[in-house]
Amino acid sequence: MVRTVAEDESEQKVLDDIANFGWHCVGIFAEGEQPQYSFTVGLFESYNHPELIIFGLAPKIAHQILCTVANAAKSGRPLDLAQPSDALVNDYLCCFAQVPVSEYHEHVGFCRWYYGGNDFPLYQIVWPSRTGLFPWHPQAAPEFRAAQPVIASHTGGT
Repeated sequence: MVRTVAEDESEQKVLDDIANFGWHCVGIFAEGEQPQYSFTVGLFESYNHPELIIFGLAPKIAHQILCTVANAAKSGRPLDLAQPSDALVNDYLCCFAQVPVSEYHEHVGFCRWYYGGNDFPLYQIVWPSRTGLFPWHPQAAPEFRAAQPVIASHTGGT
């Protein structure tokens, strides 16, 4: 059962955005060793689509990417999360990888609040470096890996 009552302005903003747009985007600023990231709340409830998280991008860019996926889900033509997609970042393929529930508490608190626990799927959008390498590639730069930690299960590939 999803939340319908808020206790503060930030919770009310989440509920209002989900009511008006079908989803809400949460942006988390970098702090210490933790890079900035953004994630969705409401996609699963509104469109039966997994929630999404993306690391290492400015909030505005992350929101645009998440919006592309949300609009596809809303239109009834969701992206195939089992396949890489070039629909999110010009001239680059992005991958999707399922995030284990063990990572939810650390990263997606508002999702857990909204859904009243961990009963929702979460996928990470993983984007490549300018040279086309993903963070798990042995030649990926350490700074790139630090900016985009892979918290999801991935098959390696690319």
